[in-house]
Amino acid sequence: MRILRTPLSRRTLLRGAGTTVALPFLEAMMPSARAADVAARPKRLQIFYTPNGMMMEQFRPSASAQGFALPPTLEPLAAHRQRLAVISGLGHPSAAAMGDRPAGHGRSCPAFLTGTHVRQTEGTDIRCNVSVDQVYARHLGDATQLPSLELGIDQASLLGSCDIGYSCAYTNGISWLSPTVPLPVAANPREVFERLFGDGDALDAGSRLAQARRQTSILDFVRDDTVRLAGQLGAEDRHKLDEYLEATRDIERRIQKAGSAPAGDPRGAIERPAGIPDTFDQHVRLMIDLQVLAMQADITRVGSFMIGREISNRTYPEIGVPDSHHMLSHHGDNPEKKAKLARINRYHMEYFAYYLDRMAAVKDGEGSLLDRTIVLRGSAFGDPNVHDHMDLPVIVAGGLVQGDTHVRVEAGTTMSNLLLAALQALDVPATGFGDSAGTLPGVFRA
Repeated sequence: MRILRTPLSRRTLLRGAGTTVALPFLEAMMPSARAADVAARPKRLQIFYTPNGMMMEQFRPSASAQGFALPPTLEPLAAHRQRLAVISGLGHPSAAAMGDRPAGHGRSCPAFLTGTHVRQTEGTDIRCNVSVDQVYARHLGDATQLPSLELGIDQASLLGSCDIGYSCAYTNGISWLSPTVPLPVAANPREVFERLFGDGDALDAGSRLAQARRQTSILDFVRDDTVRLAGQLGAEDRHKLDEYLEATRDIERRIQKAGSAPAGDPRGAIERPAGIPDTFDQHVRLMIDLQVLAMQADITRVGSFMIGREISNRTYPEIGVPDSHHMLSHHGDNPEKKAKLARINRYHMEYFAYYLDRMAAVKDGEGSLLDRTIVLRGSAFGDPNVHDHMDLPVIVAGGLVQGDTHVRVEAGTTMSNLLLAALQALDVPATGFGDSAGTLPGVFRA
């Protein structure tokens, strides 16, 4: 291993022609081998959210403790079971009506990461609380270029109510910067890429036009700086840099392909945001890859991904489900509808497995991104047919987790206890969060 006499700053950027590209974690950035595996490797928090609840009998393991059999919905996670814990029985008491109108989505979705009972309103006087991801982002301060990155698949609904008596602000996203400021979810991969790498506002007009005409890469603009830096690095760092830059270029190609319809294609007459792929599969994978790339470059350590907006009516003909997801969630115990909903649940779980695969494949010091990341996967409901907010389908994954474990908690236990435990595992000196009544033991490693 070759270490530079003066460690390279983790904020080193490749620069050129009005744009900048962040770097992945390199050996050259650490003062010692030990620092690579401990202090120099940051902890991260990621959220993976699925809408419209879960068929719990297909999700919940039948046995407690370690070595449980994976039920059908969880089978796609088999490769990661040593780094995940399934938690049964957690709920959000604050999502109860408490005298408000009997609508569930508008209360349960914002409670998911806040543990807060929101104000019922269809107007602009929304009120929730700071979400757990933003508490961690505040703790990190200005350690990264972006405090957090909120990604999703669906464009926001901006007007009116999305649930009876509740503003769309409560179901568009899950992250809250303050009690009155929900953070917008980005669904266009081109816009996300520009936010991460400056390919847009950071480029001067001439460079931006030239790039659009030639479909060139932002990496072309930083080529000289890349060559200069590579000459200072050891062989392993050069290999890691090459892998990172190729991953960046691959995402660019996919965005460029998604943003251009073939000549004569009737889709070319339809106005749609450039950069959004035609298929759900391509879109989800591209957004996940962008989130992983942002962590790999340490542009941010906090992120969330919504595979669907709450109350999503998306259909999934590619898996034989042409029915509306939200309509199926109100299945009325109809066996055919329940089977289709379970199929959607498993389909979404396959993408959560892809999320973990991608993080596990990226080196971070002597380990991987997943080794130092807490990944929380969940939904605002358990059984969506009855809007059950007190038995949620929760999974926690990553190297900081007591893996291969099914933890059953006492009925009525608030999920805020888990969120508090996660903050403490991330070294946040918090003693309470949301409606917590204490912390949740047995989930995270000491």
